[in-house]
Amino acid sequence: MKKTALYDKHASLGAKIVPFAGFEMPVQYSGVTEEHFAVREKAGLFDVSHMGQFFIEGPGSKDLLQFVTTNNVDALENGKAQYSCLPNENGGIVDDLIVYKMEDDKYFVVVNASNIDKDWNHISKYNTFGAKMTNASDDMSLLAVQGPKATEILQKLTDVNLSEIPYYHFTVGSVAGVNDIIISNTGYTGSGGFEIYFKNESAENLWDEIMKAGEAEGIIPCGLAARDTLRLEKGFCLYGNDIDDTTSPIEAGLGWITKFDKDFVSKDVFAKQKEEGVTRKLVAFELTDKGVPRHDYPVVDAEGNVIGKVTSGTQSPMKKIGLGLAYVDKPHFKLGSEIFIQVRNKNIPAKVVKAPFV
Repeated sequence: MKKTALYDKHASLGAKIVPFAGFEMPVQYSGVTEEHFAVREKAGLFDVSHMGQFFIEGPGSKDLLQFVTTNNVDALENGKAQYSCLPNENGGIVDDLIVYKMEDDKYFVVVNASNIDKDWNHISKYNTFGAKMTNASDDMSLLAVQGPKATEILQKLTDVNLSEIPYYHFTVGSVAGVNDIIISNTGYTGSGGFEIYFKNESAENLWDEIMKAGEAEGIIPCGLAARDTLRLEKGFCLYGNDIDDTTSPIEAGLGWITKFDKDFVSKDVFAKQKEEGVTRKLVAFELTDKGVPRHDYPVVDAEGNVIGKVTSGTQSPMKKIGLGLAYVDKPHFKLGSEIFIQVRNKNIPAKVVKAPFV
C-alpha cells in the first residue's frame, strides 16, 4: 500500500486508517458526524494527496484533451478549471476529472486515485498530437480546506486575495511561505473552500500551519467517511459507485459536461442517447420510512420487480433520513416517482427527488 506524505501525521492524531485506492488513508478522526458538521458549519481539513496529477503541455495539448474529454476545453481561459470526464470507446466512463488551464498550451489534470494508471494509459493511447505528458502524482500533495470559514482561515496564510478567485478558478501563489502552490476554488463537499496542490516536502508544514490558523474558527481534521457523506448530500457522483466503465454521462445526469460542438471519443453513442433518451437514469432518492440504503441494494417497484440498484446511500447527518443515488429503469426515474429500496429483505418506500439533498 502507498502512503501519502502525511501518513505519520494522521497516525499521530489517532486517525482510523483504512486501505483505499491502493493507499493507507484516514477514514475518520473524531467521528463522521462531528467532521461532517464541522465542514457544513465551520471548516475541515482533508488530506486528499492520493489523487492523481498529470501535466499535459505543448502545442498538441489542447487538441489531445479536446478529443479524450467530453467537456469543451475551448471554454477554458488561463486560471480556469473544468469538471469533465474521459469516455471509453463503448460509451462508458474511464474516469471523471478536473482540467485546469495553467497557461496557453499547458494543462493540469486531476484524476481519481484508483484510476491513475488507467487514465494515464487511456490518454497516452490517444496522444497522436505530440503533447508532452508528465505524471506528477507521486511528487505532489493535495489538501482541501472546506467549509464556510475556509476562506477566512486560508487568507491568514497568503497574500493572494482569495475572495477574487471565483468558483472553479485558481491561481498560483504562496501559502505559509511555501511558493508555487496551485490555489483552487474547488472541492467535493458542497460547502465552499479551497484545494491546494504542492510538492510533498511541504505537506507537514502546510498541514500544521492551516490547523494553527483555523484554531479560532474551529477547524478539525476530516477523513474520507465525512468526505463521502458530504458529497452525497450534494448529489456529487463518486467514481466506482455512481459512474464507471459501464455508465454513460447521459445516464448519469452529466449531459451538462458533454458538449457536442467538437469531436471526442464515443460522441456518436452519447448523441444518440441524448436524442432518443435512455432506458435508465441515475436518480436522487429519499426514503419515506426508516432505513439506511447502501451501495448495491436492489431498487424495486410496487410489485417487487427489480428496476435498478443503489449506487451510493447513507443516513444523512443534516436531514436525519436515508437518502442516496440509484440507477432506475424507465419510467420510474421521473421526479416524484415512488420506488422501494430493499433493505434486509424489506421494501422501504422512497421517492425520486431533485439533487442536491441539502
